[in-house]
Amino acid sequence: MLRHTVGRAYDDLAHLAERGPLRTRGACPVVHDIGYFEPRPGALEVFARIGAGGRLRALAFRLEQGRDLRWRCTAVEVGGPRRPRSDDD
Repeated sequence: MLRHTVGRAYDDLAHLAERGPLRTRGACPVVHDIGYFEPRPGALEVFARIGAGGRLRALAFRLEQGRDLRWRCTAVEVGGPRRPRSDDD
């Protein structure tokens, strides 16, 4: 997915991949619910509720369609608050 990700979302996705917030021991993650909102044409905000073991987590991301008509992920979050921004962001 990284090659379809731009801007800060790329860094956030790489950070999430390192932490593995959806990993559990034993239980495989299961998607409980998905949905989306279209705030404007060419933009989608998508969510999924994912259960793993006894935990239920949320995954949300924003997709935007570029001038080349390709969809790219421009924001991604899992669970709680966003990771703090650094001066380089």
